[in-house]
Amino acid sequence: MRPLMTVALAVALLICGSAMIFAAEPSMRTRPHANELGIWKSYSPKGLHGEFNNYDPVGLMAGALIHTDCSINFTDPDTRKIYCFNSATSQVYFANWPKTYAAKAAKALEKMKEETPSQ
Repeated sequence: MRPLMTVALAVALLICGSAMIFAAEPSMRTRPHANELGIWKSYSPKGLHGEFNNYDPVGLMAGALIHTDCSINFTDPDTRKIYCFNSATSQVYFANWPKTYAAKAAKALEKMKEETPSQ
């Protein structure tokens, strides 16, 4: 067989084989919506209260009061304290050094309270 014909035959077999594989796949329209399945569903128990009045500790360390709904949270395995976050990035950052960052966030919150005049 000539090399060009061999390549053409291989490509044809590849196309036919992949068409058969995709034909066996169910249509995307019949699949359930991703938000209705497993890890894609966000769950936050009602009344969940985290440290720092549900403010994002990473935001506190940066000097910002970012209130959260606790849908993204972290429970310290040693102290069982719950920390709430505005984003998964904040949670991952915090989880690297939770005790150090919790102490820094507490100090930042106290400083903000001292700087805010009472009414």
